[in-house]
Amino acid sequence: MSRLRARRARHAPRALPPARRRPIWRAGVAAVVAGVLALSGAAPAQADTVRDLQYWLNDYGFTQAWTMSRGDDVTVAIIDTGVNGDVAELEGVVIGGTDVSGIGSPDGQTPVGEEEEHGTMVASLLAGRGTGEGNGVIGVAPDADLLTASVAFGLDTGAEKTNDDQIAEAVVWAVDNGADVINMSLTRNTPDWPESWDDAFQYAFENDVVVVAAAGNRGSGTTQVGAPATIPGVLAVAGVDREQNASFDASSQGITIAVAAPSEDLVGVLPDGSHVVWSGTSAAAPLVSGLVALVRSAYPELDAANVINRIIRTADPKGEEVPGPLYGYGIIDPVAALTAEVEAVEQNPLGSLEEWIRVHRRADLPDAEGSEGTDDQEIVPIADPPPPRADSAKTLLPTPWTLSYITVPLSLVAGFGTLAALLGIGATRHIRRSTRSDA
Repeated sequence: MSRLRARRARHAPRALPPARRRPIWRAGVAAVVAGVLALSGAAPAQADTVRDLQYWLNDYGFTQAWTMSRGDDVTVAIIDTGVNGDVAELEGVVIGGTDVSGIGSPDGQTPVGEEEEHGTMVASLLAGRGTGEGNGVIGVAPDADLLTASVAFGLDTGAEKTNDDQIAEAVVWAVDNGADVINMSLTRNTPDWPESWDDAFQYAFENDVVVVAAAGNRGSGTTQVGAPATIPGVLAVAGVDREQNASFDASSQGITIAVAAPSEDLVGVLPDGSHVVWSGTSAAAPLVSGLVALVRSAYPELDAANVINRIIRTADPKGEEVPGPLYGYGIIDPVAALTAEVEAVEQNPLGSLEEWIRVHRRADLPDAEGSEGTDDQEIVPIADPPPPRADSAKTLLPTPWTLSYITVPLSLVAGFGTLAALLGIGATRHIRRSTRSDA
């Protein structure tokens, strides 16, 4: 795997150590990590305060959307650092899991790698079920089921495989285990991806799975969208602030962005059951994955292409030309995504990975043994151009150039000159005759 250069950035009310480089970074920026929720020195938060801080539920219409769909019978796979399904908000939510790093637990519920709390935070935003009426973190698709595939991000984690190989394996596992949606709150910080991802992501698309990926954050060093958000067919998610303007630190930009969602001041659950306020497209992505779950639950007959199309066509473009590099097709609108009349499509509106591979990847060259028995292609030689004429011939015979620029112009001049001379002679004779007559 090529070593990738990424930076970590935190927003916290304290000084932080310099950023570190790592191969793959989760696209989130933790704001406050503490045993209890802490905001600008506030007192320990009560459970109802946690729910009150989830502004996106009402501001974006998720609570209204729940009257139509809550994500029932939809399974979302979270490829991340592992999801602790024992926290109160996630009890009974995680129905399956695996570890692809070689250092976690077989069920994928033991957090691994750097920033190991990341996966549980993502899961709570997507499908958290709260801790009681009006308490705790509730996800945007609270009745969806989750799968977890734990990946050990970082350089010195002790993992048996590279980050790239772990992710490819996790995608295939998620498809084989019934995922309808795959959430990937991560980025390589480069627009390209390894060829091992070609097969894995194409496998997901061929099995009608919607793949959602975070665009990355400028605050973490991602100034331009990185893979997997650059892969054709992937629903790439950018971030907006509380005023629904493109977030500077907690988002990125690029031509592959599909939609935007809240990415600042989001509340998630840590593996120890405490809560955290954080920012980043890592948090925006599960909101979109949850919306995909709502749509797939409400419209089980729709294939992945039409689910994606419904979400991007009902997004609010904010008066911008779409698709654009900041908001893609616009900011998500859950109610419209569930109620609007949307024309059906035949193909994924976000492009075809299969076609991209055909155009951009080099074709495998057959080896000597494999080419035996095949018909050799006839090579048709191209005729040699005629040899140039000798200089002497060039001076005797006209050429197109001499005809155009010498012979023809001279002929015209000579013709007009002869005509003028004849007219002059005729005029002279006429004058002389007139003079004699007068005499």
